[in-house]
Amino acid sequence: MKIKKYFSLFLLVTSTLVLAFGCGEDVEKEEAIRPIRYEQVSISGGEQIRVFTGNSQAGISTNLSFKVSGTIQKIDIKVGDNVRRGQIIAEIDPKDYRLQLQEAEAALVEANSQLSNARSNYGRVRQLYESRSASRSDLDGARATFETAKATVDRMQKSLELSRRQVGYTKLTAPTNGTIASKNVQINENVQAGQSIAMLNVGKDMEVALGLPENIINFVEDNMNVDVAFPAIENKSFRGVISEVSPSLDPNSASYPVRIKIVNPTSDVKAGMAANITFTFGSDSIEELMVVPVTAVGEDSEGRFVFVIQDSDSDITTVQKKYIQVGKLTSEGFEVLSGLSLGERVATAGLQSLLDGQKVRIL
Repeated sequence: MKIKKYFSLFLLVTSTLVLAFGCGEDVEKEEAIRPIRYEQVSISGGEQIRVFTGNSQAGISTNLSFKVSGTIQKIDIKVGDNVRRGQIIAEIDPKDYRLQLQEAEAALVEANSQLSNARSNYGRVRQLYESRSASRSDLDGARATFETAKATVDRMQKSLELSRRQVGYTKLTAPTNGTIASKNVQINENVQAGQSIAMLNVGKDMEVALGLPENIINFVEDNMNVDVAFPAIENKSFRGVISEVSPSLDPNSASYPVRIKIVNPTSDVKAGMAANITFTFGSDSIEELMVVPVTAVGEDSEGRFVFVIQDSDSDITTVQKKYIQVGKLTSEGFEVLSGLSLGERVATAGLQSLLDGQKVRIL
């Protein structure tokens, strides 16, 4: 009885296993086919976008400096102060220049005295010459002395005027209304004539200064419109217009200096801020380029890549991962330097979840 019971149990288990394996052969696991969208590699026929960096500056900036050297004895400004035309910015100790003025005044008095004596002597000798009591050489000598004394007075008068001006130059005044952008000296500091004491920003106009490379400069011209953005000012952009284009290379930066006037500045824009300037060039300006959409380009540790859709007679096909070399960014996508051919189809979404050789359905 036990042997028969065990045999029946064996047949039941064997039948179950056979049934299970048999059913497994009939169930085929369906492979998931991912639907994708694509675009073709094309020739850029529109605009090209280039972005360069620069720094903001006041539209008109003036370096304030003394015309004479000396020791700063007074400076009544700080950065950010608004000043009026004629307002005193700083003063140099005027003692030495006042002494020079006094010496010039004394010299002029002495010269006038000598001129008066020379004039009287010349008049006396001329009368003697007319009465034949003096020689012609006596007359010529008296005239020469008179002319010399007269020239000396003229020279002393000019020297006196210069000394008066130098005393006046010990006071530095604002040439126009503006805002102090920088202060470069302190009280009791010795300064030289022409040394910058402060920087004065005039008016509310703001500009951006930058340098452009030689392969771009010929496509930039006066009154060209650009977009200006300041990283320090979020969610706000500004319109700019090219105001100056240098015809010569700056040897220090190996670039061509360009100035851009900000059309719609606000009080948020301060001198010295970093700026990103976006240039949009038309297709007539820059050579045609083969481009790939930005959304089609991924990047990993080996570089930039795209997924190329293989040719197929049906909507079901596969993708091939290709590494490419890209160049400039244009309004239509990345410039393709190598790795792709014109007309190839590339996936434009879900790159991170695609695999090389994966089966896909074209939408």
